[in-house]
Amino acid sequence: MQADKQLSTEIDANVPTAARMYDFYLGGKDNYAADRAAVGELDKVVPSTRRLALNNRRFLQRVVRVLAEDYGIRQFLDHGSGLPTQDNVHQVAQRVAPDSRVVYVDNDPMVLVHGRALLDQNDQTAVIHADMRATEEIFSHPDTQRLIDFSQPVAVLFNSVFHCIPDSDTDGPKAVVRRVTQRLAPGSFAVMCQLVSEDPEVRKFVTDFMDQATQGHWGRVREPKDVEDLFEGMDILEPGLVEVSTWRPDTEVAPRQLTDEWIEFGGLGRLR
Repeated sequence: MQADKQLSTEIDANVPTAARMYDFYLGGKDNYAADRAAVGELDKVVPSTRRLALNNRRFLQRVVRVLAEDYGIRQFLDHGSGLPTQDNVHQVAQRVAPDSRVVYVDNDPMVLVHGRALLDQNDQTAVIHADMRATEEIFSHPDTQRLIDFSQPVAVLFNSVFHCIPDSDTDGPKAVVRRVTQRLAPGSFAVMCQLVSEDPEVRKFVTDFMDQATQGHWGRVREPKDVEDLFEGMDILEPGLVEVSTWRPDTEVAPRQLTDEWIEFGGLGRLR
């Protein structure tokens, strides 16, 4: 399995990564010329991507706040967390409840370096260098064991990450969700969204472009029905599975997706 391979701790500035491209879209500084060049090429075909990335980040912040405020969740396990930026999961959750605990998981070595530096003064957070598909490694990691009590409800986050892994009976998105949720207490939550498109030409272009640009570290752009399948056996909370800028917006004038050649699609599910 891909998840069993030894992860590199070397940062290759010449090969774009989804995490660094996302960082650039969010206005961050932890990216290289190769990432910016890939963004430029992507924008020629899917020009809404910067707004999409910003709206996705706002969705993450809203859903974490809702989980902490409305449902009393104090434990968060963030798969494929990406590079630290403003208002990370732990910051949003700990503003609501200072005792909230967060474990971030990412396979990008730059995320590990920057994340650990950022969280060094916060003993209720941790960053684990692991593939999001390595469920046993993640759940048995000393930091996970220290911070997360799996006999109590947990929120697991798969925010805009499943398009980064290919379909597989053992390591594809549905298999990963099944492995993770089987280990959670009833009343736990899953936040899941990914890039989707109804246009087969857009799906093919972006999938092929990102697969080549990242040298195989990509899955595919999927369809909304593929995301719906991930929530099988869960209660999907209001407003259902939607384009994420429309998920419980803070105001009626909140930013919306400008074009719909592709969108971030998903929502919040509760385990029965």
